[in-house]
Order: sequence, then C-alpha cells, then structure tokens
Amino acid sequence: MDVLEKLTILTDSAKYDVACTSSGSERPGDETGLGSTVAAGLCHAFAADGRCISLLKVLLSNCCVYDCKYCVNRVTNDVPRAAFTPRELADLTIGFYRRNYIEGLFLSSAVLRSPDYTMEQMIGVLELLRGEYRFRGYIHAKAIPGADPALVARLGLLADRISINIELPSERSLSLLAPDKSKRAILAPMKQVSQSVTQSKAELMRYRKAPQFAPAGQSTQMIIGASPETDYQILRLTEGLYQKYSLKRVFFSAYIPVAEDSLLPALDTKPPLLREHRLYQADWLLRFYQFSASEILDEQHPDFNPYLDPKCNWAVHNMHLFPVDINRCSYEMLLRVPGIGVKSAQRIRVARRSGQLDLADLKRIGVVLKRAQYFITCKGFSRGVTAGPEATVRALLDPAAFGVGTEQLSLFAAPAVQELAAQGMRPASAAREVCEEAVSCLARQM
Repeated sequence: MDVLEKLTILTDSAKYDVACTSSGSERPGDETGLGSTVAAGLCHAFAADGRCISLLKVLLSNCCVYDCKYCVNRVTNDVPRAAFTPRELADLTIGFYRRNYIEGLFLSSAVLRSPDYTMEQMIGVLELLRGEYRFRGYIHAKAIPGADPALVARLGLLADRISINIELPSERSLSLLAPDKSKRAILAPMKQVSQSVTQSKAELMRYRKAPQFAPAGQSTQMIIGASPETDYQILRLTEGLYQKYSLKRVFFSAYIPVAEDSLLPALDTKPPLLREHRLYQADWLLRFYQFSASEILDEQHPDFNPYLDPKCNWAVHNMHLFPVDINRCSYEMLLRVPGIGVKSAQRIRVARRSGQLDLADLKRIGVVLKRAQYFITCKGFSRGVTAGPEATVRALLDPAAFGVGTEQLSLFAAPAVQELAAQGMRPASAAREVCEEAVSCLARQM
C-alpha cells in the first residue's frame, strides 16, 4: 500500500476527532528551523462537515486491538486498515507544510498492538519533526490511555497540546461500550499532564530556557448521545474537569451511528447536533461568563431547553433579578444579561466611568439590544410595563433550533422554513407555532 492510499484511509478515519481550536502557544520562527506557532491561532479551514480545522488531522494507524462498540475502527469492524511508519508521516507533514497546505499537525491513533507501542510510534513521528526537520510549528497529540507515564512525559515535551479523550460521560457507560478502557486509565495521565504543565510553568519563571511541557495545555473530548446521561450530568462532569485538571477545552462530539448494537442508538438515529450546540454554549458560560453548572441546569431540569440558548433560558427563569441598571450594576451581572458578551461588558465597565450610557452608546459598544432591552435600564430608557413571558420568549427564540423566529426576512428561506412550507404551513404561522411551543415548554419548567 502506497502513502497516498494510507493517507486516504487514515485521514478519513480521523474525522471523528474534534480539534477546532487555536494553537494557544507562541513560538517564533528562526533561521535554525522550519515554521512557527502564533498564540492568536492558526490559519483556519473548514471541513466538509462544517467543523473548523487548521491542521493535518490524521491517525498514525486505524488498526485497533480494542472493541469500543461506538467506534468505526473497533477490532470487530470490517474496514480498510492502514498504518504509517514514523518516517512516512513525518515526511508527509513536512511536505504538506512546505507546500503551504498546513501549519501544523493533529496526531491521534487507534491502539496498535498496545498503548505503549502506539505511543512509542507517535513519539517517533514527533522526534523526527522536532529533531531532524527542526519543525517549530504547532503539534496537537492525543495520548493513549493506559500508556506508561514516562511515555506521556516524553510526548508532552514534544507536543504543544496533549489531549486524553474521556470518551463517555460516566464510568458505567464506559464499561458497557468500551470494556477495554477504564476511568482510572483516562484520568491518571490527565492528572499527570496537569501537574507537569504547572511544574513547567514554575520552572520557566526561574529559568527562561527550561523545557516547556505542553505549553498549550490539555483538552479532552466526549461523545454525546451514545449513552443515556443527561445534559446536567455532562455539564457537571465538564465543570469538574476544568476545576480539577485545568483543561483548556472540553470538546463535545455528537454521536454518529456507525455500528449496530443493542446498547447503541439505532443506525437511522440522527446525530444530536442541537444538543452538542447547547453544550458548547453552556461550556462557554462556564469558562467566560462565571456561571456554574448548577445555575444552568439542575436535577429537576436536567436537559437543555431546545428553544432558548442556556443564557437566555437562565435569564427568563430569573426575571426577579432584572432589569439591571447598565450604569450601576456589577461586571458579574453585566455578563449575565442576554445580548451582552464578555467584550461588551468590559467596554461598558470602562465607558460608564466617563458618563451615563444610553441605548445609542450600548449599540455602538456592540450590545445586541434585541435581546438586552428586556433585561436592562439605562439613561433615557426604562422597560416601563413589564413584558410578559411570551413576548420575551418570542424575542429570545433561538434560530438554531428551528430556523424561524424573529430574524430579518430573507429572499432565501432557511431549510427549516422550506420544510414547513412543503408541509403546507406558511413561515408566519410556523413561527407562531414555534413560539407557542416555546412558551409552553417554559411554563412546564417554571
């Protein structure tokens, strides 16, 4: 099998790994080597499935000794198999870089022979790139759970970012669907990487030429929809991973049915893309908006509202906290107003020192007034008569859920509107029905 055939098989096998992230580390180029890494991020491209990518995303091998029921590369699945040698993959990466196709490498692998053997092969690729080719570009490597800690330590000194996939949201689901893996084998290297990153930063403060360990930190990925955990359980786990292991990102991957098994959703089940979208929105609230998981969801309401994004849903359920005075409220409260993002909140905090802000000022700052007007007061503007829940929900209805709502009319109808039109329903009446359903959903949650 030639290198092109291997590349075709192994890039296709890697499409289920999520890596839509910027580099997060800084390494300038110089005359001694090739490439550079910019902290602001790599140049991005978009894959056919819509995910944002910027790297050569490839598996070292899809020959796996594990039998994870949800995985297309499991040992019992009949698919074409291939494996690169470290030299082949290193040469391929440098060839693509020199042609300006890529700026870095995302390297993962199925478990070839054993976790230790697989890690040794991956480290071989990175040692060729960093040593022989003097490649200084961005490398994201996925460590293999169960590998020797010494191998994880070697990998961290070669890669910019390390990730260890947690795979499934609970130990029970992991034992059912991935019997060859264990919670301990996943969390042990995650803890090791977290401690090594902290130690590396401390050493760099004392000696600026100290070797860096995974300077862009670590991340993880979990599959959503293959197992029965609620959104609340997933969000609590996500919050715990950030707090305990200082992860940079938790990636969520909507389960795509690729195998038939009594423990898995049926093959004709659609991937839960809206649920994945809601988890990313909630993840953003955890990382940048000072929310906790228990504020976004709880045991009585364990799943996301399909009609409202998590921030708007929280605001509608906490109307007693609003309206807030933009010119007086705390920065923390500004972050909780729908329509106000982190940058807008920072700009408001600075601008109001010079005088009272009105609606025109807020619009210039970047506040989305279509949402924020229901939750704020400012100079020359007060809500007056309290808006009812129906009017508020209509204004906050998330177009991502159905493609209809309060968006500006377009000559080109959204796919959801086209589908409703094919059923004999006009867009206006469709929007009304969605709003009524959203209001009913809100009433059930109250």
